[in-house]
Amino acid sequence: MANAKDMKTVVVTGASRGIGHVTVIRFVREGWRVISCSRDDIPFDRKVEDSPHRHIPTDLSDQADIAAFIEEANDIIGDGPVHALVNNAGVSPKTDFKERLGTLNGSIDHWRSVFDLNFFAPLVLARGLAAPLHRGKGAIVNVTSIVGHRVHPFAGSAYACSKAALSALTREMAVEFAHLDVRVNAVAPGEIETAMLSPEYEDLVPRIPFGKMGTPEDVAGTIFYLCGDDSRYVTGSEIMITGGQHLI
Repeated sequence: MANAKDMKTVVVTGASRGIGHVTVIRFVREGWRVISCSRDDIPFDRKVEDSPHRHIPTDLSDQADIAAFIEEANDIIGDGPVHALVNNAGVSPKTDFKERLGTLNGSIDHWRSVFDLNFFAPLVLARGLAAPLHRGKGAIVNVTSIVGHRVHPFAGSAYACSKAALSALTREMAVEFAHLDVRVNAVAPGEIETAMLSPEYEDLVPRIPFGKMGTPEDVAGTIFYLCGDDSRYVTGSEIMITGGQHLI
């Protein structure tokens, strides 16, 4: 294995399961050093063996926790570069009785907690890692969602609005971070087979032109592309990973 100092470095949030965990695996297999975080530690059966992967349990909705993560990540990075930041962590709350959380129900504190993780955490992380990203002429990838562009029958309004805001933030950051030689893009997954999906999502499959749900590997592959040299002139873009669902 190559020395960690000779490897490209990526920071990935929401790394303990689903899209985030598969993204970590993709980068490790491509020879990158990974610094990751999530609320929980990565379960033993999901750990990537024999890799320079540093996972830091962190609650990104807590200001003190996110500040501590940025400090520890910067200590690990030192004067070196960061080549990519993947803002994947997110929350999509559901009620116990399967009611969609809309604009007329649920507390405003609930909306604030969703925005803290889905919107403000990516902004704070991008600021906190701006210097090493500049040194690495790196890339930021924000994980948005199809629900930020259309009303979804199951995803709640707070989640949808937070993802729409993250799409707008991606555009704003792309212009400002260009002065640091850092590209900023987003991926917007549709129905992806993860633990976040409940059984009723199967009813949406007939609305997908490809006739099937996507996989976390589909998303991880697009994220990896946006972090690599093949997309070196791509910034301010949002790639729909929906099997065509956003078209109909």
